[in-house]
Amino acid sequence: MTALKLALEIIVVILSCLLTLLILMHRGKGGGLSDMFGGGLTQNAGTSGVAEKNLNRWTVIIALLWVAIIIALGLMTKFDLV
Repeated sequence: MTALKLALEIIVVILSCLLTLLILMHRGKGGGLSDMFGGGLTQNAGTSGVAEKNLNRWTVIIALLWVAIIIALGLMTKFDLV
């Protein structure tokens, strides 16, 4: 079980770096507090290309995998399966 825990921890580190890069690749949607209150309505908020949609999908998939592995590691530690 120790090898499994080590493998999952390595995967979490890799997914964390990948998730950080994916998040940083997203296009900025706002310019500050003024956009929060309606100041940035002149921008095209609803339009995104195929690349942006695929980037969103990959970000969500990687994030869900990351969360699932974190939960699995926590359960393994809690129930002394490692």
